[in-house]
Amino acid sequence: MKKYIIIAAGALLMQYAQAQTIDRNQKPKPGPAPVLSIKDPVIYNMPNGITVLVVEDHRLPKVSASLLIDAGPRTEGSKAGVIRLMGGMLNEGTKTLPKAAFDEAVEKLGANVSLNSSGGSASALTRYFKEAFTLMGQALKEPSFTQESFDKLKSQAITGLKSEEKNATAIASRVTNALAYGKTHPNGEFETEQTVQSVTLADVKTAYNQYITPSRSYLTIVGDITPANAKALATEVFGTWKGAALTLPKLTPVANVAKTEIDVIDVPTAVQSEIRVVNLIDLKKSNPDYFPTLLANYILGGGAESHLFMNLREKHGFTYGAYSSVGSGRWQSLFSASASVRTAKTDSAVTEFLNEIKRIRTEKVSAEELSSAKALYNGSFALGLEDPARTATFASTILINGLPADFYKTYLQKFNAVTAQDIQRVAQKYLNYDTRIVVVGNAAQIMEGLKKSGYPVKLYDKYASPVTEGAKAAAMPNVKASDVIKDYIATIGGVAELKKITSMQAVGTMAVQGMTLNVDQKKMAPNKEVMTITMGGNVMMKSTFDGEKGYQMQMSNKKDLVADEVAQKKVFTGTTEQLDYLNNPAFKLEVKGIQKVGSSDAYQIAVTDPTGKTTSEYYDTKSKLLVKKESTTVVNGTNTVSTVELSDYRKVGMVMFPYKQTITQSAVGQEQSFAITITDIKLNSGVTADDFK
Repeated sequence: MKKYIIIAAGALLMQYAQAQTIDRNQKPKPGPAPVLSIKDPVIYNMPNGITVLVVEDHRLPKVSASLLIDAGPRTEGSKAGVIRLMGGMLNEGTKTLPKAAFDEAVEKLGANVSLNSSGGSASALTRYFKEAFTLMGQALKEPSFTQESFDKLKSQAITGLKSEEKNATAIASRVTNALAYGKTHPNGEFETEQTVQSVTLADVKTAYNQYITPSRSYLTIVGDITPANAKALATEVFGTWKGAALTLPKLTPVANVAKTEIDVIDVPTAVQSEIRVVNLIDLKKSNPDYFPTLLANYILGGGAESHLFMNLREKHGFTYGAYSSVGSGRWQSLFSASASVRTAKTDSAVTEFLNEIKRIRTEKVSAEELSSAKALYNGSFALGLEDPARTATFASTILINGLPADFYKTYLQKFNAVTAQDIQRVAQKYLNYDTRIVVVGNAAQIMEGLKKSGYPVKLYDKYASPVTEGAKAAAMPNVKASDVIKDYIATIGGVAELKKITSMQAVGTMAVQGMTLNVDQKKMAPNKEVMTITMGGNVMMKSTFDGEKGYQMQMSNKKDLVADEVAQKKVFTGTTEQLDYLNNPAFKLEVKGIQKVGSSDAYQIAVTDPTGKTTSEYYDTKSKLLVKKESTTVVNGTNTVSTVELSDYRKVGMVMFPYKQTITQSAVGQEQSFAITITDIKLNSGVTADDFK
């Protein structure tokens, strides 16, 4: 027992002594850079142009393969989208295996096989890898290219483009590249509904013959396989494959802006502003500036301890996160600093972006900051080496970029040799202070602040075309807002018929997230309304207003309407809101222009009610019908944009009503859509005051 007491006491004394040597007020000093041990792949060159790289790793009974066709940047022009469609078609079965049979064959193997416009990949347990690899090869060499599959993928592509029409993040990415590179450059062009519509199956087949080829291809095989067996399998599957000879394109260098400018794209429904601060750079991986530039970017905006993050999020609270990235390679690429910021702080955020870029260009980073950044990067890089596929990618990167064979073995040595002077030097060379600033957001709320910056502010549309003040004036329709409302009222039935409606009930169904719910809407003049949503007889949601008070209920959670909500509902005196627009002078109407709703033009009318809330309503210029409404509300401190698209107008008695409503609710980082289909509408019957309790 005495022995154990002595041992325990010794252990306690040792812990105490260790505790005295640790200064917990100081960050631990980073250790030396990890010593990298990267296994070289075995490389074979096939006669048809495929370079095979094999990394043997028997730790797991699994093998994976990927084929990369190095075609370089490709311009699609008026057929933008054809290459993406072609890549998708490669996953639609082969000449001997329709898609369903192909997918079933892959599933039976427990494998993963996927194809794209630059090649494909396959992975499986060792015993099934040959079959999975053969399926990948078959899909690349013998795609079925059926009209049915093409029509399906084309429709999906167009639907995807339509869903991004109001997405500020998607718009920012598209316009930023188009303005930086130019819309005719491979990296600046983009797909539109029009370009995708123009693509035919013949175009897809032409693109396939041009770009899916063994020429300039790199086949990487990693895992539980010997180099000899990998070579034999590659020869069996791809040895006889032939195709067009690829040559890399020669691109004319693109100039950056000479002076800082702010390019604004107006998205009235945006719940925040998307900011991109960009300039083009020419940074090859073989350039001695490569490693200093990586580290400069890492310190500026590479993570949660970077200058941008600590400034825009931690210090000012403008955003959830601000970051930067820097490209590299054989062609020009982008330096980009970006964030999604609160609309009211857009101009301030732009100022802070420029402040931080100026700071890293003019001030040397501290020794502590430099050391900490290197340590974080070292750890992240070394951790990534646990994946054998990554080390295999290193080999193909070396070959593609003409790098020395030890490029990645000495990677961290070169990275850790970077000095504070190096960082300042490359920041001045590659991170331009005279730069292009792209801002996508609600122009009405951000323009005034941005103009105060002193930089030129230019307007562009969602497709990177300039919008001049003259063009804006010319586009403004010569029509009064009140006349648009009068035309709508006359079209749906007229004032006299609308005034006859004292109550109405509409029933239908709602489709949301794969579920079908029942909807019952009721209204009674002057301003009573209730909506009940049920499923299986159970009330899922309900909102009601009896003319003086109301509530919203979701399942068992009930919330009374607040004073502002009550005030907004009390301004209406009938079942048709547009009658109040004309009869109550407290309503303000303004024509904002003509916008596309679907494929049709519509007058955009800003309606400001007596409480000060503004809603945008869109009336088709030809049919005169209301086709869309947009409004912004604050939910739990976050702006939420609600968009309602109305269609399928039908007559009930002498008045027309929309039988289809598509509702989209967008907030920061999330979007939800659902559709309501009306099946029956009753006027002046079946509704009582008790319904609104």
